[in-house]
Amino acid sequence: MIGPVPGPPTRSPRPESREITELRAVKARHPELAGAVDMHIELLEMQRRVQGRVPLPPLDFDANTFQRHQLEGRPLLRFEQIPLDLTDLRLLVRQTADVLHRFDALDAAEFQQAHTLGRGDMLLDVAGRWYRGAGERVVAAGAGVAHGIPAPDPESEILGHVLAMAMRPFLSRCAEVMQRRSELATWTHAHCALCGGEPELAMLDAQGDRHLVCGRCLLQWRFAAITCPFCLNDDRARITSFGTSDGLYRVYGCDACLRYVKAFDSRRATRPLMPVLDGVAMLPLDAAAMQRGYSS
Repeated sequence: MIGPVPGPPTRSPRPESREITELRAVKARHPELAGAVDMHIELLEMQRRVQGRVPLPPLDFDANTFQRHQLEGRPLLRFEQIPLDLTDLRLLVRQTADVLHRFDALDAAEFQQAHTLGRGDMLLDVAGRWYRGAGERVVAAGAGVAHGIPAPDPESEILGHVLAMAMRPFLSRCAEVMQRRSELATWTHAHCALCGGEPELAMLDAQGDRHLVCGRCLLQWRFAAITCPFCLNDDRARITSFGTSDGLYRVYGCDACLRYVKAFDSRRATRPLMPVLDGVAMLPLDAAAMQRGYSS
């Protein structure tokens, strides 16, 4: 008598990343952040599954090319160089919208808009415009014609929020390559050398030097410790700083443009910066900065 046919071997579950483990610890210590922690854990797990399949791009530019981009303030990575997989990108757009909607970060109309984008034929066109827009704005600002670039409308901002998270597995793989390039030490601009994104966080290293962290690809680059990365105000008297009692996190608010950047002080930490974890852990500082009249 023939016995039952064995099923396919079961795969062992992937070990949890340290960032997710640390996020769960933040949730245990700060129950008021539970919703934000749970949402970001789902987003991280989703991005991690795709990122493992994304190949490292060559990014084979030479030192002269980098120097030319530095002089012009023009980011190096063209949209066509991003190792995108359209099937994965479609899935990530829809899954990101699902997660954000369940945690009330997207309303019903925004959720439907993102899902329609993820299933439609215009996804690559929209993603390309979203990606190139940052580079166009920083180049225009550097040329003194920023007023000629129209502000994004609310609809594109909503889709940009979804695309930023859906594109992260692909962009962060590009940043892994760029992070190793010695030329990065010569980049002096407040926007990302790779993709043109604005800094989302900052990190103080062991020497006290400040590194900005791109909000799109997570590339890190050194930038002046006091200068505002948004309006370039470098008057120390017009920079307001405050932080947590343990000194691990700080906010630098600019009294010229009323924007702020949060910073992780690695000199007071036992681990490296983890952008998602530290972004969630600093949510109380976001609230404090906004109460003082600053915006992110």
